[in-house]
Amino acid sequence: MIALGCDHGGFELKEAIRRHLEDNQVEYRDFGIYENKSVDYPEIANIVSHAVADGQCGLGILCCGTGIGMSMAANKVDGVRAACCSDYFSAKYTRLHNDANVLCLGGRVLGEGLALELVDVFLNTKFEGGRHQKRIEMLAQIEKGQL
Repeated sequence: MIALGCDHGGFELKEAIRRHLEDNQVEYRDFGIYENKSVDYPEIANIVSHAVADGQCGLGILCCGTGIGMSMAANKVDGVRAACCSDYFSAKYTRLHNDANVLCLGGRVLGEGLALELVDVFLNTKFEGGRHQKRIEMLAQIEKGQL
């Protein structure tokens, strides 16, 4: 299950992603917003990030104006590895090498076509493991102040 959320800057993009997930029969849970109305992005990032970190959802997608604010907020939650992506290579390799579990996208910087391509590559790329696992463990140590 995919956790989905946005603020007002990412509302239109989140809606396009929601429709895309439905069209491709990908299970998701929409944590809002549900109308294009101003909201503070940290609130939505927190809800979606906890759904991923707690295991309610396997991956998350957050949209705001640039994707940066959502990424910063999401990464405050232990167990979340959020990546703001605007190109195919980054969206693929953040899953392959970093085991990112939340994709952050900018509704004011990405067109719908590219954004949906990034969603697809993010959702369909598996973590490579191997030498990258040690680095993921190091990230967890940083979260706990142990590195």
